[in-house]
Amino acid sequence: MLGARCLLQALRSCSSAPCARPRAPAALSVRDALRARGASGERVKVQGWIRSARSQKEVLFLHVNDGSSLESLQVVADSSFDSRELAFGSSVEAQGQLVKSPSRGQNVELKAEKIEVIGNCDAKAFPIKYKERHPLEYLRQYPHLRCRTNALASILRVRSEATAAVHSFFKPSSKTKVPKENFFNVPAFLTVSGQLHLEVMSGAFTRVFTIGPTFRAENSQSRRHLAEFYMVEAEISFVESLQDLMQVMEGLFKSTTMMVLSNCPKDVELCHKFIAPGHKDRLEHMLKNNFLTISYTEAVEILKQASENFTFTPEWGVDLQTEHEKYLVKHCGNIPVFVINYPLALKPFYMRDNEDGPHHTVAAVDLLVPGVGELIGGSLREERYHFLEQRLARSGLTEAYQWYLDLRRFGSVPHGGFGMGFERYLQCILGVDNIKDVIPFPRFTHSCLL
Repeated sequence: MLGARCLLQALRSCSSAPCARPRAPAALSVRDALRARGASGERVKVQGWIRSARSQKEVLFLHVNDGSSLESLQVVADSSFDSRELAFGSSVEAQGQLVKSPSRGQNVELKAEKIEVIGNCDAKAFPIKYKERHPLEYLRQYPHLRCRTNALASILRVRSEATAAVHSFFKPSSKTKVPKENFFNVPAFLTVSGQLHLEVMSGAFTRVFTIGPTFRAENSQSRRHLAEFYMVEAEISFVESLQDLMQVMEGLFKSTTMMVLSNCPKDVELCHKFIAPGHKDRLEHMLKNNFLTISYTEAVEILKQASENFTFTPEWGVDLQTEHEKYLVKHCGNIPVFVINYPLALKPFYMRDNEDGPHHTVAAVDLLVPGVGELIGGSLREERYHFLEQRLARSGLTEAYQWYLDLRRFGSVPHGGFGMGFERYLQCILGVDNIKDVIPFPRFTHSCLL
């Protein structure tokens, strides 16, 4: 009778006030867990992949990583948790208390109360081996798995941060992001540039930009070329000189790079240490110096006087080759250099005529950087109706580009723009030699693995 009365009393108390339930552990990323200050035994849950597992007497140590940071979180558990399933590459969920770690090199660790294997990984069959530093060439065979390595994960985190940095660079200046076109009801082709669409938008918004995939059917398997790559493109109205445009280009490069270095220091350090030793100093040299400027005509003269034997003979009126671009950067002390005022005959119809002589040039600019060559290409656009009309007529393009001429008929303004190869930018700041290693899924001639 007494027991029944106590039970009834307990039920009444639960009905008048909520019964206390065990608090669910807070889900944390590895990055947030490692940044936790004053770990006071808070119960948390971490999910990720095992980077290492070892047993030591009565203690099991796991290092778990979820891609949010280069560092892994150490999970400490009783050896009774040990099993063959807790192997390199397996996915797990670990719950327990986040406590201060006695080990050097880490502030906190997870004292596990529960470890659940979500997905097994056969370490023997897994192409990525524990503690083995695979060459980037080897990893290209496994585009579906290579992102699980430290090197590729670091590169992709830097890529993500650089994308955010580009948006951040343009956003404060009230620049408008323009989405790429993705479907049409007329015959259409894969875009090689969003420039012309940006020019449309620059008639209503003074500063616009876009970042997205572009496609080139280049029959090349070089370290510099892809069939699909990403471009950062911008168009700025009321720009009347190449110097103004070049200031934006230099600002984009330096601002984006400084933000990446600030937010991804360890990922960048890994690349500079293991992929490109010595590149840290080269990058600092680029950032601390003002970019240089030479004309195309001056560039050709420099190349002609060079003692180096080029595969392609430099001549005025002929496009610069990669070997020429890299030599010019070295000649300028490995500081990025703008090459301006290219021959009119080499450039498209939309570039502004300089009306000069004896050589006829247009207001075009290329930014050349160490190790890569051309990184950014841009120009002032031809805003004068009659000049543009004549260029289009000579090319037989008047009918197809009547809409483009209309932009010059209705409220035309001086304007200019540029495009930066995003993968080449990543190569430049990280020192990665092959462009195929800075994009998640490289696609190029005769190769489309994914």
